[in-house]
Amino acid sequence: MIRRLTFLLRPSWLILAVLVAAFAYLCFTVLAPWQLGKNTATSHRNQLIADSVDAAPIDITAVLDNKDTDSPAEWRRVTAIGTYLPDTTVLVRLRHLDGAPAYAVLSTFRLDGGRILLVDRGLVAAVDGTRPPEIPDPPAGSQRIEARVRMSEGVTPGKDPSVQDGYRQVYSIDTTQETTVLQQPLTAIPTGERGGYLQLDENQPGAFTPTPLPQLDAGPYLSYGLQWLAFGIMAPLGLGYFVYAEIRERRKEKATTTSLPTEAPTPTTAPTKEQRLADRYGGNR
Repeated sequence: MIRRLTFLLRPSWLILAVLVAAFAYLCFTVLAPWQLGKNTATSHRNQLIADSVDAAPIDITAVLDNKDTDSPAEWRRVTAIGTYLPDTTVLVRLRHLDGAPAYAVLSTFRLDGGRILLVDRGLVAAVDGTRPPEIPDPPAGSQRIEARVRMSEGVTPGKDPSVQDGYRQVYSIDTTQETTVLQQPLTAIPTGERGGYLQLDENQPGAFTPTPLPQLDAGPYLSYGLQWLAFGIMAPLGLGYFVYAEIRERRKEKATTTSLPTEAPTPTTAPTKEQRLADRYGGNR
């Protein structure tokens, strides 16, 4: 049996076995967990959003002081009382509104207690798809706003803040980055991995078109994860089938070679002198 498998030591078979093993390893340790992890995260996010729709808003200080222990801060509906700070408008580039280029408008909001929060006021459409419109300042004086707590997006690599068309502009909503851009001590709302900010609800003081909430759809991540698991199982099974097929083909070739009949060679003798003469003169002299 071992002698029949010696063909597996050939370079072509060894390379194939290594590739199949590497692919199966990636399926089980990288590709499938990646998709299944995205499915878990998306389902968790959707559940938080769904829970927040019917939940009554709480005061933002309960979140800032970690007194809201009933649910995570992300997507939590909150209320805040304070004033918008003047000259703190920052535009976020590369946004979309109804399928057209747009900007997200950021400002800062000082709570009555003194802490300053970053606020996403919503979206405004770009003029001619290339430049921002004239952005009105938020209302002055004491305001009560309702918003959702959002997690900072993180800084976009290779995209530094700039000043264009008379506005400070960035490529992502990130509390740490906006602290540097505005030169103000912003308070990051505790949301887990990164500090958070406020996203205004509709019809709030200073709000534009609200940034739409993500669709409550888990997406195809679960099916993709299961597919990668299936591929990880099928790859070794496919290799085993090819090995079996090769062994079976070799058995057939060996059986065919063994069953071929062997014919004995016909002995030949040199013709006599009389036979040669008979052949030459027609058999009679």
